[in-house]
Amino acid sequence: MNMRSILYILGWILRLEAIFMLLPVATALIYAEAEGLAFGAVMLICAALGGILAGKKPQNPSFYAREGFVATAFSWVVMSVMGCLPFMLTGEIPHFVDALFETVSGFTTTGASILTDVEALSHCSMIWRCFTHWIGGMGVLVFLLAVLPMVGGTNMQLMKAESPGPSVGKLVPKVRFTAQMLYRLYVVLTVLQIVLMLLGGMGLFESLCIAFGTAGTGGFATRNSGAAEYTPYLQWVITIFMIAFGVNFNVYYMVFLRKFRQALRCEEMRWYLAIIAAATLLIFVNIYDQSLTAENNLRNAAFQVASIITTTGYASVNFDLWPEFSRAILVLLMFIGACAGSTGGGLKVSRIVMAGKSMLSTLGSYLHPRAVRRIRFEGKDVEDGTMRAIYGYFAGAFGIFVISLLIVSLEDIDLVSTFTAVATTFNNVGPALGFAGPASNFSGFSALSKSVMIFDMLAGRLEVFPMLMLLYPPLWKESIIEMRRRRRRGVR
Repeated sequence: MNMRSILYILGWILRLEAIFMLLPVATALIYAEAEGLAFGAVMLICAALGGILAGKKPQNPSFYAREGFVATAFSWVVMSVMGCLPFMLTGEIPHFVDALFETVSGFTTTGASILTDVEALSHCSMIWRCFTHWIGGMGVLVFLLAVLPMVGGTNMQLMKAESPGPSVGKLVPKVRFTAQMLYRLYVVLTVLQIVLMLLGGMGLFESLCIAFGTAGTGGFATRNSGAAEYTPYLQWVITIFMIAFGVNFNVYYMVFLRKFRQALRCEEMRWYLAIIAAATLLIFVNIYDQSLTAENNLRNAAFQVASIITTTGYASVNFDLWPEFSRAILVLLMFIGACAGSTGGGLKVSRIVMAGKSMLSTLGSYLHPRAVRRIRFEGKDVEDGTMRAIYGYFAGAFGIFVISLLIVSLEDIDLVSTFTAVATTFNNVGPALGFAGPASNFSGFSALSKSVMIFDMLAGRLEVFPMLMLLYPPLWKESIIEMRRRRRRGVR
């Protein structure tokens, strides 16, 4: 295990977090808020620790998948711990577990909250809370790769460990340029949404907060009523951009290159849009209220479908009051999630489609045992290694979900609330049903349950394996043996 390289990366993560905290500090200066001192203090601590850890570049450049997983998991944990300190220092979220839950929910773009009165937050805390969505949406390590050249295979290993989806490819020959291109597209779409919301009459501060949450598919609201008070225009804008940020960013790169046919041939995107259309239509029919206009019913259905499948988590209505059929559809959408290579969470549409094709292929093999069958996706044969990785992911996700469900159920809260609370945190969705529904929050859960959900949010955002790697005993056993060998040889 190349711990020196891992510490070097952690140092740069802390440096970046210090830079990111300039936004809440500047916001505090604009609104003359004393809470900005807490962000300034934590910013200095991050900068100092980052300078110590990243002050000297490691001499040994070797960096493999295990280092990528460990560095990614530690980066997100450290980033979350430091990011929650300002909430505690300001006294707005005084308890560590609660502050960590809120911050992890932000960085992992979950949007589950323990706050009972969001509007009581200071402007600087509010902007930081929403900005964590934007940081975590594309990934802080992807941002690191965009600005910092690294060697020894570090780039691709970090991108594979952090990026959502069954596989990660390069948009351009060099990984650094791929990261830069992803962030350019990310910024352009975010700015476009801000402009459209400003045109709809929303103020600049709230436009920034909502755009950060939409871009990262996070869902932290700035009002206690969520998105219910927004005009139909603003709700449609948010709906469209939630769907847009749930699309694989490779599609936007193809559009940027004017390869429109290749972009439209994206099989995952077609399935993704088809699922949204079907779910919206079914819910529209099921919840139709004759006291409302057809447009209002359609907007409510489309907004919540887009919010749940992209794992954004905004709410324009209390969908916990909808009929059981509509609520069941939303729960299914929690697990399906958005496209691979997007900012959305969930199992990902590509995995669901490939697993379905694998099932059909297996059924076909029983009819024609001698036939050679290949699973095709996006016009290409799916490699056996990819399918093994998908099955491994499903097994890991199922195991985490079951264990988490059993632990949280010790609180003896009703099964629907417990099941959906674990589902929504693991899939990075946000609101659950019942006890932690869109009209409520997660403050009523115990510290143990919140801690379990913190792990679930991190595991869900990092695609299970980086967090499981930290709990994998053979990794640390081999690392200790390797460190002893290096000491004997006098190698750092």
